[in-house]
Amino acid sequence: MLAGDVLFLAADGTLTHLGELWTDPGVRMNEGSCDPDGRFYCGSMAYDKRPGAAAVHRLDPDLSTRVVLEGVTVSNGLDWSPDGARAYYNDTDTHRTDVFDYSFDAGLTNRRPFVRHGDELQPDGLTVDAEGGIWVAMNGAAEIHRYSAEGRLDAVVELPVAQVTACTFGGSDLAILFMTTSREDLPPDAEPQAGSLFSAEVGAGGMPVREFAG
Repeated sequence: MLAGDVLFLAADGTLTHLGELWTDPGVRMNEGSCDPDGRFYCGSMAYDKRPGAAAVHRLDPDLSTRVVLEGVTVSNGLDWSPDGARAYYNDTDTHRTDVFDYSFDAGLTNRRPFVRHGDELQPDGLTVDAEGGIWVAMNGAAEIHRYSAEGRLDAVVELPVAQVTACTFGGSDLAILFMTTSREDLPPDAEPQAGSLFSAEVGAGGMPVREFAG
């Protein structure tokens, strides 16, 4: 198997090879998410973070695949608004969170900047809460930022480690924000808690995970 191969593991344990999405061994998969219609999206990135070397792919319920976004550098968080009409997305090296319109027939369309974070901030994973707020992991800044649906920063969660990589809601009532972190490139004695999973009650709740329809 190669880095660009896609495998589908069915509930009965059957493993199906769906084909090869790319042949460049310097490119790998990164984060993924399902849309409101049960189609799975996953973005990629080059190990050396070459600009434009990556893409976002979609796996449909019939197990066919297609490219839905090209020219990506570091594909990260992707999640949908509660009504399913918008999708939020981070290509980390743009230092932006973008927003798309979404429909079943058209897919992701009308990409435009949602929040411009500034050159010092690196948006990584993201999640959307039940009220439509967008929570963005700021890798390197030791923070999670929440933005309203209008793009206003209205909450910040501080962590004791810099490399915050992703966030999602969980727990029995989806009221706990779980946050992953990394210790990539850190020396052994730096930031002892780096790489840990953190959690916090932030006064918001998440939405159930959307399942793949295939």
